Amino acid sequence: MKKNFLGSSEIEVSEIGLGCMSLPTDAKETSIIVDEAIAQGINYFDTADLYNKGVNEEVVGKALKEHRKDIVLATKVGNEWSAQTDEVKWNPTKAYIKKQIHASLKRLQTDYIDLYQLHGGMITDDAEETIEAFEELKEEGLIRAYGISSIRPNVIRRFLEKSDISSIMMQYSLLDRRPEELLDSIGQAGKSVVTRGSLAKGLLTGEGLQRAGKMDGYMGYGAEELKTTLQKLSAVHDNLHALALQSVLQHDTVSSVVAGASSADQLKATIKAYDMPVSPEQIKEAKELTRQDIYQDHRE
Repeated sequence: MKKNFLGSSEIEVSEIGLGCMSLPTDAKETSIIVDEAIAQGINYFDTADLYNKGVNEEVVGKALKEHRKDIVLATKVGNEWSAQTDEVKWNPTKAYIKKQIHASLKRLQTDYIDLYQLHGGMITDDAEETIEAFEELKEEGLIRAYGISSIRPNVIRRFLEKSDISSIMMQYSLLDRRPEELLDSIGQAGKSVVTRGSLAKGLLTGEGLQRAGKMDGYMGYGAEELKTTLQKLSAVHDNLHALALQSVLQHDTVSSVVAGASSADQLKATIKAYDMPVSPEQIKEAKELTRQDIYQDHRE
């Protein structure tokens, strides 16, 4: 599988990464999926301290322990959750970040994190304090690089201007093309985008049409409009899954598509789709069939 550098860092990530949020909580089941991912050439694994209140980091850490030197491990911080309640508070402070990393390191059974990401962000945050925390963690050798997971253009631009981030995680798919507003400027700044949601909750796979009726309103698409759009996209390429992946990977700024999998079969389907050829003409036609909205609702 092709690998790309993450921004200006020395970290190379596979073009398909494994999004760990949907992995089973059972350690044996997770190990089967993780082992299959590695066998298929995936080296990039993305989790977060928030997922299942740390349980996801625990099962991922256990599954990856023997492969640690051969993989890129990414996690996220900023959502302060309670073990006793469902309450989650946004906390991007330096003190919290520098404390929480030790909890993540313990759960992940490692002494460093390759990519540590701020799990959100608002324009009202003290960004300089947050950036200082990540820079100190780099100096201490606890992380190799840092990034943000954000959909807010003003937050993204501030980090591009003031920090040495390597990557920005953004939701990006044929049904959510808002990031195209920012991809060129991110690439020109020497940073990378890693994507999430590129299969649009399964809509852009072989099961898309069956799911469409249950997802009325997804990204502003009504159920019937969604069905019609998926039918048209399916006519462009005989594998919608492949079309979805390559349409996102087409832009040089995108280093990796982080795709989830709750079973080894789901993962194999993604790899099979990734290996299928898709022409530039097919990608162009697909994009002509979908909307290119901008981030009107998330400026702050």
